[in-house]
Amino acid sequence: MSTRTRTPNKEASTESEKNAKNLAELAELQKPVKAAEFGGPFGTFFLTFALPVVIYWLWASMEYNHGYLLRPSTFSVAGFKQFFEELYAFVRLGAWPTWKAAFIYFTWFFFQAFLQAVLPGRIVLGAPLPGGYRLKYKLNGWLSWWMTLSIIAFVWFVFDLPLTILYDNYGPMLTVVNLFSFAFTLFLKFHAKLKNEEERMSGWFFYDYWMGFARNPRIGDFDLKLFCEARPGLILWVLLNFSIAAKQYALYGFVSYSTMLVCAFHFWYVADYYYHEEYILTTMDIITEKFGFMLVFGDLAWVPFTYCFQAYYLLKHTINGQPIQISFYYIAFILALKALGFYFFRWVNSQKHEFRRNVDSNPSYTIWGKKPTYILTKRGTKLLTSGWWGVARHLNYTGDMLLSWVWCLPCKFDSLAPYFYGIYFTSLDLHRCWRDHNECLKKYGEDWEKYCKIVPYVFIPYVF
Repeated sequence: MSTRTRTPNKEASTESEKNAKNLAELAELQKPVKAAEFGGPFGTFFLTFALPVVIYWLWASMEYNHGYLLRPSTFSVAGFKQFFEELYAFVRLGAWPTWKAAFIYFTWFFFQAFLQAVLPGRIVLGAPLPGGYRLKYKLNGWLSWWMTLSIIAFVWFVFDLPLTILYDNYGPMLTVVNLFSFAFTLFLKFHAKLKNEEERMSGWFFYDYWMGFARNPRIGDFDLKLFCEARPGLILWVLLNFSIAAKQYALYGFVSYSTMLVCAFHFWYVADYYYHEEYILTTMDIITEKFGFMLVFGDLAWVPFTYCFQAYYLLKHTINGQPIQISFYYIAFILALKALGFYFFRWVNSQKHEFRRNVDSNPSYTIWGKKPTYILTKRGTKLLTSGWWGVARHLNYTGDMLLSWVWCLPCKFDSLAPYFYGIYFTSLDLHRCWRDHNECLKKYGEDWEKYCKIVPYVFIPYVF
């Protein structure tokens, strides 16, 4: 009898401690935070308004300068003044918003929202969040992806949709999406305020505008952050590539091998993303980041309108009046590097996901034929130290960075412009790794320091 009476008390005590821990985590979210990331208030103000200009600069370099980067004629006030005046003139000439561009984009945006809302999909629990709760997500990206492509093919075949329509309206659509990103972020501010979902606020408007207001803003069960992260921008990126390839065919009567490679690589990447859509739920963007201008602009504008620049460059940069040609040996070299980068990107991520799914539910689960090893943190989280995650802490980033450079190689080496993606993505992953390290150090403390000693390398074993 004494055993029976002690067990409920013990369970009640454990449950009480758990509830107290959850309440403490929620209370922590309401404390003001220091505006310390991305250069603080001034850095985030600069990024908010500078990044749209960067896209215009790259686009104008492609469209009006044969893929060579536009630059000031002299490194002086007068030189920069002339540069920005010229850039503004290009925007007025080829990127001024039009009603047609707005109609195309918002039809696209709400069509994707419609598919997300009505198509069936698996219901999956997200990662545990502060307070101990887990959100439900409907994952129908794989179906939405193929449904979208099928409907577009049908409309093209039946109604003779011009395949160059996205390229022909690239500039005006870019401006429409830039303006929408600013407005949508303001909507998120009011949405978070009305629903009392603001967390980790600094009190600096542009810092919070950049970082976000709520972690998981929803309208009913419709998750706004997951939708923007996973739908309109990613698929639009692929369709922009195809539209640019169609323009090349219209101009020259063929699509170059370089353009085919770029389109195929990006198509495969996005298709693979949707096939493994559940993996996005364990990323920093979904678990940790709030939804503000950084992610809104990144998802809706930056991804589709800059990730297509290799294809754009291959259209506009010609040699002796013809698209860039590459040899079969060069193609084989690119494909070999692509396979290596994709292996690390996909299978390292898959190993982590499979570990999280199986470690507590499958006693026979193994990694590389052995029972997985991990560090059980004081927070109850398991830090994997087996398989690829015992070799280096971010081999998935290594694969991602390698892919980013491989995608640029079909453009050859006449200009730095198409290599912007490799430069940007390497910088992004290095910064993301630094942020992830600091976040984990804050979150896990001594357990993270122990993990770093067991797995000392970040990207490349015995090197870095």
